[in-house]
Amino acid sequence: MTEGADRFLRLATVLDRTGLSRTTLYRMVRAGTFPEQVRIGLRCSAWRESSVLEWQRNPRDFARSFEDTSLSAAQSKS
Repeated sequence: MTEGADRFLRLATVLDRTGLSRTTLYRMVRAGTFPEQVRIGLRCSAWRESSVLEWQRNPRDFARSFEDTSLSAAQSKS
């Protein structure tokens, strides 16, 4: 694997790595406290491994950094 390459993780792998239930995971995605999944096909989605690892390193601050990024993007559009 080349440096900087990102893998896609499917739902079962994300649940296994995080210890979250499926319901909790999707609830956190909706609340913005867990990374959103990426569409990789017509009926298929996955999570970027780097995003899941970032969340695992500091889950409390993930929502704050997500909000800061969203706020910056909104301000730059104005």
